[in-house]
Amino acid sequence: MGEKFLTHPLAEVLVGHGLLTEGNLRQLAENSPNGNTAFVDALLDSGLADTDRVAEVLAERFALPLVSLKEDPPSREALALLPASVAQRHRCIPVARSGGMLTLACLNPGNLRMFDDVRFATGCQVRPVLARRKDLLAALEEHYDVTVEKLVAGMRKDNDDAPAQEEYFIHDLQEKASEPTLINLVNLIISEAIEEGASDIHVEPFEREMRIKYRVDGILQEVPPPPKHLQPAIVSRIKIMAGMDIAKRHVPQDGYIRINMPSGQVDIRVATVPTIFGEGVVMRLLNKTSILLSMEELGLQDETRARFEPMMNRSFGIVLVCGPTGSGKTTTLYAVLNHIFTPEKKIITIEDPVEYQLDGINQIPVRPARGVTFATGLRSILRLDPDILLVGEIRDVETAEIAIRSALTGHLIFSTLHTNDAASAVTRLLDMGVEPYLIASSLQGVLAQRLVRRLCPACRQPFEPDEELFAQFGKTREDAAGAAFCRPVGCEACKERGYVGRMGIFELLEIDDDLRHLIVKSESSHLIKDAAKGRMTTMREDGWRKIASATTTFAEVLRQTQRDRSDGSIVAEAWDD
Repeated sequence: MGEKFLTHPLAEVLVGHGLLTEGNLRQLAENSPNGNTAFVDALLDSGLADTDRVAEVLAERFALPLVSLKEDPPSREALALLPASVAQRHRCIPVARSGGMLTLACLNPGNLRMFDDVRFATGCQVRPVLARRKDLLAALEEHYDVTVEKLVAGMRKDNDDAPAQEEYFIHDLQEKASEPTLINLVNLIISEAIEEGASDIHVEPFEREMRIKYRVDGILQEVPPPPKHLQPAIVSRIKIMAGMDIAKRHVPQDGYIRINMPSGQVDIRVATVPTIFGEGVVMRLLNKTSILLSMEELGLQDETRARFEPMMNRSFGIVLVCGPTGSGKTTTLYAVLNHIFTPEKKIITIEDPVEYQLDGINQIPVRPARGVTFATGLRSILRLDPDILLVGEIRDVETAEIAIRSALTGHLIFSTLHTNDAASAVTRLLDMGVEPYLIASSLQGVLAQRLVRRLCPACRQPFEPDEELFAQFGKTREDAAGAAFCRPVGCEACKERGYVGRMGIFELLEIDDDLRHLIVKSESSHLIKDAAKGRMTTMREDGWRKIASATTTFAEVLRQTQRDRSDGSIVAEAWDD
């Protein structure tokens, strides 16, 4: 029960004014079982007290003016400063701006997070005033029912005749990037992408238009773009937020933004690159509340997990996670470290970059400009007496040999490689120039993976696959006895996509004595894969099991896997169900 409500400082004041009874307080506490809702917000939404009288008491208690939003409506300039997402989240609305001071009407002046978020979004200091609940909610509905689409539509209408401009002076860019409407647009693009669960935001320049896309569950989705003539100002605003030099428009730059959302902190890595039609921007959203998953949430099947866990708990050796960029390798390794961490083990990582801070684990960022590479950092780490090491990526023979020799001297090493399947990891190390006997002696296993989208459980629809779909997986209808197959539909819960979130499909190659013999002989990945057949579930087979349990679709697995032809070549497949 929300016991803190019973002893809240305002509770006694409201009871003293006759606005609440002890029974009301107990009822309020019972309706907030975790006590996570702020007292004032819970009270105003409960219907237990006259909200107008509560506003008057709060104004007296906090010595703040009580304003009428009907008689003195918010100014357009003030409204343009604050993104709708922030205003609606905290139930506040900017009333007026005077220099660097923003007057903010709110319901709960004790909400310190609100002031932090408003200061970050607007760059202004905040002077709070109180408003009556019904007036403020009406004002929010009138002024802040805003999306990127609506804001862009308004900007296009206002700027239909604005000429496209190829070059801007730097002071012009600074001025345009500081306009309240443009600040609001960029903030709204970022906050909307975060709320959509996007991993990246792409700003793409073309000859007659600019495009903005969110990557959600691995798929790029275009949103209504702003007018082309605003492209330089939008890019400049992003560069200012990321601490970049807006004067350097013809060289690539990297920057960093950190913002606070109600769900937690979000870090944004920003990269710009010059193109023939202006600067392109990609913002990678690193949501610190979503990257750390459990082993179950990764999508590891019981059989694969049972074979993988002994590798995670060995005292020495090297374990590799493989896949292309964006296949979730880092997320898998974070889940592994979180799973095996105990205070008795010293775990150190070296990463490029550090994407998530793990409690109890020492993490070192790669900084080549300061002489810290994977190889040099790894040498230094070994002097710190670690038990377990995570090397973000093996990119060269020097890093590979140091990691492997460390594994042979009593350390457990986790790292990643960019290969298409598990068996190819061995040949990649051989191609780098690592001695075969070192690989055979140290390598314990290779986990290869891809990411597929999860079917929305609210709207997925059963269907009967045809024989061609079964044939894609080397299956027959008899093999599917007892299986449940579903297709995506789309509903409000999944925003009409038919999918919610992603999971991995995996193949795990365990290195046994037979495979070590082949590695020492520098055999090809095809021979290694053939030798492992019967002891290894392939990614496509793992995907089949997830299709048959109605957690993903044929289209998703076929999109992310490949099939060997009889002539030994590989063909990528796709299927639109």
